[in-house]
Amino acid sequence: MSIDAAHFTPLTSLLGGALIGAAAGLLILGAGRIMGASGIFAGALDTRGGDGAWRIWLIGGLLIAPLLARLLWNASPPVLSTSVPMLVVSGLLVGFGTRLGSGCTSGHGVCGLARLAPRSLAATIIFMAAGFTTVFIVRHVLA
Repeated sequence: MSIDAAHFTPLTSLLGGALIGAAAGLLILGAGRIMGASGIFAGALDTRGGDGAWRIWLIGGLLIAPLLARLLWNASPPVLSTSVPMLVVSGLLVGFGTRLGSGCTSGHGVCGLARLAPRSLAATIIFMAAGFTTVFIVRHVLA
């Protein structure tokens, strides 16, 4: 296994993490809501609730932010080395896993760990281990 040091961007990675943390802090302080992307998305699809507007705005911001970065800073688009069907299957599996685990990396890994929630620590350890295992199997066993 090797790390692609030529494309490692510690400063932009740090800035991105700080922005995620700031957004999570603003959401919990301003609206009393946890910034768990899977829960926000699921709640936006639920038309029975009355709080869908802020969820739609947040999802819209997640979709528009990369486009703005591209326009303002000439950010390069991500290079994907897999097929569209594989991306769709992967996305469905991640969605299933977040529902099964009652949350995602942003809900458990960012917000839950910051609140010292034992359930979030267990969930984060499990989904990180599953991710490491999946990458190992796909790159070294199946390749």
